[in-house]
Amino acid sequence: MQIEVASGSIQETNVQALAVAVFKDEKADEGFLKELDGPCGGMIKSVLDSEELKGKEGETAFIHLSETANGKARRLLLVGVGDRSEYNRASVSEMAGAAVRTLRGKNVKSIAVAPRLDGNAEDIAAAAAEGAVIATFDLDKYRTVDKEERQIERLAVFIDGADSGAIERGIRRGQIIGESVNFTRDMANEPGAYLTPTMMADRAREVANECGLSIDVLDEARMEQEGMGSLLSVSRGSDEPAKLIILKYSPVNEDEDSKGLLSFVGKGITFDSGGISLKPGENMELMKYDMTGGATVIGAMRAIGKLKPSISVLGVVPCSENLPSGKATKPGDVVRAMTGKTIEVINTDAEGRLILADAIAYAKKLGATRIVDMATLTGAVSIALGDVNAAILGTDQELIDEVISAGKEVGEKFWQLPLDKEYSKQIKSDIADIKNVGGRKAGTITAAAFLKEFADGVAWAHLDIAGTAWGDEAKPFRSKGPTGIAVRTLIKIVEREALKTAKT
Repeated sequence: MQIEVASGSIQETNVQALAVAVFKDEKADEGFLKELDGPCGGMIKSVLDSEELKGKEGETAFIHLSETANGKARRLLLVGVGDRSEYNRASVSEMAGAAVRTLRGKNVKSIAVAPRLDGNAEDIAAAAAEGAVIATFDLDKYRTVDKEERQIERLAVFIDGADSGAIERGIRRGQIIGESVNFTRDMANEPGAYLTPTMMADRAREVANECGLSIDVLDEARMEQEGMGSLLSVSRGSDEPAKLIILKYSPVNEDEDSKGLLSFVGKGITFDSGGISLKPGENMELMKYDMTGGATVIGAMRAIGKLKPSISVLGVVPCSENLPSGKATKPGDVVRAMTGKTIEVINTDAEGRLILADAIAYAKKLGATRIVDMATLTGAVSIALGDVNAAILGTDQELIDEVISAGKEVGEKFWQLPLDKEYSKQIKSDIADIKNVGGRKAGTITAAAFLKEFADGVAWAHLDIAGTAWGDEAKPFRSKGPTGIAVRTLIKIVEREALKTAKT
């Protein structure tokens, strides 16, 4: 999809359809809607006065304009965006996404979007572009029949009175972010047979070559040398070897006095059967998405490489399958992590924390001073927070607050759970230093307490995205399936840190 600046008035933009944001209970008697209503032959006023559309969030009204209407577009989509007081950057992204998905369904090929948000034109344009791109993703990659072939070929972004250069810069940035989110979603949707740890490493190499990142991939022999017994214990049951992917972005003119290295660490279990502690068969096919944390890191690093911020960023992705076999780790086994800490494996289905433990330790070895890890780690988080908020826990409140704030800006919600020292008592083992599960109580928290054992000495935050990484229902602005949660938040964190560094 080509995305461009809408020059001049929106009604003179050479497109087939216009998409316009409408606020709750708004009327067409003044301002932008009144100016647009004349060229549209009074149709906006007619629809709003009849309350066919009341501007509630997610509502749409599709209108065919008469041949006598002024302007080039012959179709109009009014998109309800809710209360004006709550309308923000994230809302713009959803509005643009809803416009793309709705009008694509009407076989429209070109549209102009008017998000109608005051503020930074570059950021607003970026939000519209990323939302439009995200909306183009569907689950039908492997269908041969009943596949959606219709596409929006051209989208113009209209921001009244804004500098066209700022809009253009925002569009380019938004496209990169939207494409990176979809890159992550595509990986999360891949069947396990089509995305083994080796294949995941190959995709990371492609990203590194395309985006100017350095890459190193540790094989099992090198992991053995590093003493990564925790990570390797998970891959024992599979014929597919584990991989540890290391991506790094380094700016050309990085300040030599800059302090610290920000690192993202993501769980990359390309298929999770539960191992010897086998999962129930129902819905096990969805466990292909258990590498979403790792895909999130790779997708974010893709965008970072293209956006080229002024700070270095490290991405670490431990990859493995978790399968049962005669070689698989058994409940009751004791494994030794890279740090030397011993772990009693109570449940082999709590494998994500085992691979993250060594990955976090290795990130520290590479110089990371601030670590944000993300994983589809616990079913308990879905019980606690559903599919609305991802859980965040950690040891550094400033970093936790930074993640929550960045997420709020881009429309991704994170809710902090406690991590009091008392929770660590649940993972004390009778025969080893710690055990990998702490019982039924506070499952999301005790999983984080386990990871905390390996994050000492650094600022650390943990994101449990198990409940938010896959959407069971389609949204007006997004298909069902993988959501790409946290990609935009990680990018925003990096952009903020780069801006902060530039000012000091």
